[in-house]
Amino acid sequence: MPYINLQITKGASRDQKAQVVKEFTETLVRVLDKKPEHIHIVIEEIEDENWGFSGILTDDFRKQ
Repeated sequence: MPYINLQITKGASRDQKAQVVKEFTETLVRVLDKKPEHIHIVIEEIEDENWGFSGILTDDFRKQ
């Protein structure tokens, strides 16, 4: 039972998330020979103020 937990900052549309789920599933089927009905994908959306990289919070980075 493959399980993918994808964390992204908020802002992706429902259509974009659906495409990610579809393509990740297709990849696991093709590469690992897994059955689609056994694949679980969770998308967690994180507020920009709760995501940091390169020493700063994402919301501060986007203001630059």
